[in-house]
This record gives sequence, C-alpha cells and structure tokens, in this order.
Amino acid sequence: MSTSSAIALPYNKVFAFGMLLKPRLSLLVVFSAVITYITVTPQIKPLSVLGLSLGGFLITGAANAINQIMERSTDRLMDRTRNRPLPLQVIAPGAAVIFSIIIVFLGLAGLWFFTGMLPAILGLISVVLYAFVYTPLKLHSPLSVLVGAFPGALPTLIGGFSGSSSVSQYQLSILLFLIQFFWQFPHFWSLAWFNNDDYLRAGFHLLPSRGGKNTASCFQILLYSAFLLPLSVLPFAFGAVGLLSTSVVILCGIAVLLQAYTFYRLKTDAQAKKLFFITLIYLPLVQLALMTRL
Repeated sequence: MSTSSAIALPYNKVFAFGMLLKPRLSLLVVFSAVITYITVTPQIKPLSVLGLSLGGFLITGAANAINQIMERSTDRLMDRTRNRPLPLQVIAPGAAVIFSIIIVFLGLAGLWFFTGMLPAILGLISVVLYAFVYTPLKLHSPLSVLVGAFPGALPTLIGGFSGSSSVSQYQLSILLFLIQFFWQFPHFWSLAWFNNDDYLRAGFHLLPSRGGKNTASCFQILLYSAFLLPLSVLPFAFGAVGLLSTSVVILCGIAVLLQAYTFYRLKTDAQAKKLFFITLIYLPLVQLALMTRL
C-alpha cells in the first residue's frame, strides 16, 4: 500500500475505542484461556468461563490499547497501522489512557472475582510485560519477541490455573503454556519476514537475526518450528491425553515443520505467508485436539 492510498477511515468514537482493543486478537486470546480451562478442569463452572471470557478480553484489550498509545508515533509510519484511531487522531491520547485504565481494572476485577487471585495476578503480569517491556523493547532488540512470547502464552496459564486443583492439572497447564510459547516464534517471525520493510520504517528489528531477512533468521524459524514436535508428545508422556489427540498434534507439528523447511530453502515472502497461515491453523487445531484428551 502506498502512502497516498492510506486514507483515513470513517471512524465514529465508539468504533474507534473498540478498535483500540483489537477485538479479533483479544478474542483469540480468550479462546486460548477458555479452551485450556476446559481441557484442564474436570468440572466446568459457567461463572469461571464467564470471568475468563470477559476478564481475559478486557485485560488483553487494555494491553493492546496501551501498546497503541505508546506506539502512536511509529504507527503513523507503517502502512499496516497508520489507519488506527490514534494515528488518525480520532481519539486523544489522554482519553485512550483513561479508557485503558478503566478497562484493565475491570478485567482484573472480573478475573479475581470469578476465577481467583492467581489468574488475576497472571493477567496483571501479562499486561505489564506486553505493554511496558515488550512494546518499548521492539525499538532496541530482536529479543523483544522472546519477551513478548511470555504474555502471549500466559492465557493458557490463566485459563488452566483457573480450574486446577491438583498437581497433574497444574502440570498440564504448564505443558499447554510451553506449546503456545514456542508456537509464537514461527508464527510471529514469519509475519515479521513479509512485513519487514514496513517494520523497518518504524525502526523495529523483529526478525531473530540483526541481518534481517537472511539465512540466520530462516534457520531460527526452522529451529523453533522443530521444537513443536517434541512438545507435542509431552502431554501424552505425562499421561494427560490419549493417542488420538497426540497423533493430531504431531501431524499439525509436521505440517508446520515441513513448511518451515520449505521456507528455509526458498526464503521468499510467499513461503513466509504460507508458514504464517499454517501456524494460524495449527494452534486452534492443537488446542481442540488436546481438549478432547482422546
């Protein structure tokens, strides 16, 4: 998209505040939390699901809003973000700050009231890491992706710990956390590859190699994709799921690894987009397969 084609969108105020929450991304985070809760707990409590859904959506939305407040100047420089509410000046930064504070407190209160203190504390940690560590670090080091992977995977612990009451249930929550943690590297780095020019305009160096789109970055994407396969077997090894669920997860891991290898060989934007698409499918399929525990 050229600069001239990036025209202001017809926002109204309500829609603009809603867009600060990045609702599609926030709903994906809620899905991870709720699906982990259902996977881990033997007795599903509707109020816990409600608290996870509402509280998780609000704290994720608040983290996204704070991220946009802090990056409003760099968002103006990128084609993919210049039509957000703050770069378009549809919302004043002060109003966005007040909105974010209200939303984060409502979300944390919902988690605490419906699911307990520990999930609420983990929710607070995820907001702090994402908004105040990962966000500023993006301008300074590729390690930001490693830091961002922690809040990106914490929804599994928030959901799992909401329903855990035994060592085996906490154990399964941690295993699901590890799968989502390592999944983020091929997922985000493939996105960063085909958006690299856009990110560079804002001063973000998000690929794992300082050299950017090179063999070293491709190799690390391949390496982290390979980690998903042994992680796939761990829930079965610990007796948490059966062979059918494990087989589905392994097949999904093989699909990611094969595409990561193809990307490593060809190093093209087209192959990076295919890998990104496969990782998008991978996570919900794996989570649903493990939820059945067959």
